[in-house]
Amino acid sequence: MKNENSKESNKKTNDLGPNTESAVNQKMTTDQGLLINDDNNSLKAGERGATLLEDFILREKITHFDHERIPERIVHARGAGAHGVFKVYDNSMEEFTKAGFLINPAIETPVFVRISTVAGFRGSADLARDVRGFAIKFYTEEGNYDLVGNNMPVFFIQDAIKFPDLIHAVKPEPRNEIPQAASAHNTFYDFISMSPESTHMMMWLMSDRSIPRSLRMMEGFGVHTFRLINTAGKSHFVKFHWKPILGMHAVVWDEALKINGQDPDFHRRDLHEAIEAGAFPEWEFGVQIVSEEDEHKFDFDLLDPTKLIPEELVPVKKIGKITLNRNPDNYFAETEQVAFHPGHLVPGIDFTNDPLLQGRLFSYTDTQLSRLGGPNFHEIPINRSIIPIHNNQRDGIARIQINKGKTSYHPNSISDGYPKQVKASEGGFTSYQERIDANKIRTRSKSFLDFFSQATLFYNSQTVPEQNHLIDAFRFELGKVDIQEIRDRMVSLLGQVDEDMANKVAAGLGMKVPKPIQPITHQFGADDHPKDFQPIKVNPALKKSPALSMTHNKGDGSISTRQIAFLTADGVDGIALDKVKKALEGAGAMVKIIAPHLGFIKDDKGKEIKVDKSFLTASSVLFDAVYVPSGDSVKTLKAVPNAIHFINESYLHCKAIASNGNGKQLIESTYVAPNLNKDAASNGLIVVDKMDDNFAKLFIKAIAAHRFFERENGDKVPA
Repeated sequence: MKNENSKESNKKTNDLGPNTESAVNQKMTTDQGLLINDDNNSLKAGERGATLLEDFILREKITHFDHERIPERIVHARGAGAHGVFKVYDNSMEEFTKAGFLINPAIETPVFVRISTVAGFRGSADLARDVRGFAIKFYTEEGNYDLVGNNMPVFFIQDAIKFPDLIHAVKPEPRNEIPQAASAHNTFYDFISMSPESTHMMMWLMSDRSIPRSLRMMEGFGVHTFRLINTAGKSHFVKFHWKPILGMHAVVWDEALKINGQDPDFHRRDLHEAIEAGAFPEWEFGVQIVSEEDEHKFDFDLLDPTKLIPEELVPVKKIGKITLNRNPDNYFAETEQVAFHPGHLVPGIDFTNDPLLQGRLFSYTDTQLSRLGGPNFHEIPINRSIIPIHNNQRDGIARIQINKGKTSYHPNSISDGYPKQVKASEGGFTSYQERIDANKIRTRSKSFLDFFSQATLFYNSQTVPEQNHLIDAFRFELGKVDIQEIRDRMVSLLGQVDEDMANKVAAGLGMKVPKPIQPITHQFGADDHPKDFQPIKVNPALKKSPALSMTHNKGDGSISTRQIAFLTADGVDGIALDKVKKALEGAGAMVKIIAPHLGFIKDDKGKEIKVDKSFLTASSVLFDAVYVPSGDSVKTLKAVPNAIHFINESYLHCKAIASNGNGKQLIESTYVAPNLNKDAASNGLIVVDKMDDNFAKLFIKAIAAHRFFERENGDKVPA
């Protein structure tokens, strides 16, 4: 009887109770039980029109999503922040906008910037393969303006109603909360392989852009097409860009994996230490401007957030510079509580009908209400405007402002009508008067249905090493997917981007490229008419864009803030060490002395040298280049396995390596030895018997090159 009762108890536990449901064979409904006809498109005023507030299905879905977790951000949970300033270069933008901070070079606008990963939880590691959020709050004299973008100019989806689905797919799988901060799993690629609109973004995500060397060495983008409005009320379309002064650099995938173990705070630490050292991160602010008359002249739709405007078609005009010059005093109070919103505008900047942007305008306020406890999040110091706030909003959780007076409504006569509305001519914000004459419709513009041409443009624009990294990334990610049907769909999509790329990815997975799967998806309209919403083929005139390659955008040859490891021990050649150290630091690099132990070592003259890190706490993946000075220290280092590994790994990761005198003996003790030939300098190996005045210059030039990817063509070095 006891056993039978136990079995019966277990049976009841496993049955679906009133609060448990299965999605198998179920029809989709709202939370109120209303059957849903289209879960893929928000309700718009015409197929290219604004999203309508009455879309209760969109609002219910986004609202539920925004409130799923507290208090951590659902996306962009892990971030780093810094204070700084922005200055426009001249008043040449006055033709396009009336925004004061963009037209008056005498104004220095305070800013706060937060850069973040998207998928991982707050405790995840920095070097996940992921998009980086790039959000800037401008504390302007006309109110706060938030430019909330990413380090990639496009996005996965075209309509905000799909955002909860995207994030649910990329987050850890619900059955086991695995994997953390990683897209390499079944649910993500299940979603992506059924959403061909994501193909372009996947090229960016699998490229080196998704594993930046530093937050200071990556681009930023506004993603959406916005409007600029001048004093005459004339509108121009605009795309926003941030170009890093230090150029763009990345780590390789093997480094990323090891950095996450060695220093999971690598990016946050790098940003903090650079600012503390006075090496202030800088980006130039650029715009791509398109006249209203040219809205439809491209072979893509300006309102499609999965598309970019190639710089060869519309050059980026650099109009100002942002400088980050102060670290937060308290991470939680500032970096964690800062609240961004793309709907925080100033006169002279306005929206377009991009359906992803339209949904964000609702979602961000709703999210802050959940995260920060109520409607008064604007009163938290990091979110406060630098100008006084006057309106009739009152009370609520965590109200700080004390409002005097007898009235809290408008219009009123008791307070003489104050606070009063402001005329547009006096700086009052007015929305751009775009004519709307359309049917209410839940669909997507057919001009959005080209999913592959810009993905092909991106791939064709990469150098061969960059293409190889992208292929390896897909092999790694899809190698973690254990459902063959999903692999088939994904590789089939890649075949529509580039046949050679797809074949190489498929070969790494031990499969053939499947034929295009039709219909690819029903994601573009209600299930009643899917055939009208299949991908369209476009043959764009532009086949390559060098601006899309990181290799072609490495900066001006500066090695400012690059981390250089000096491998040393007692008896090191002090003169050589000091000479190279002085030259590198004079060029802006940061030198770290690595030795078998912490504390101090003595050079060949008995002078004490402070050690920054021991081999136990240092790793080559944390540095950009390595130097081995001559001296009796070399004999000691040859007997240190970690020193040998340091050189091997630096070579594997294609970094500059230098030595002088008998320092060469340490190099010869590694797998690098066969490559020490007369052409070694062109391969990033600056190894000389006798140091001269040209040695440091050659080393600096090699460091500035960042990587020597031609090494990847040879045998892999064990490391």
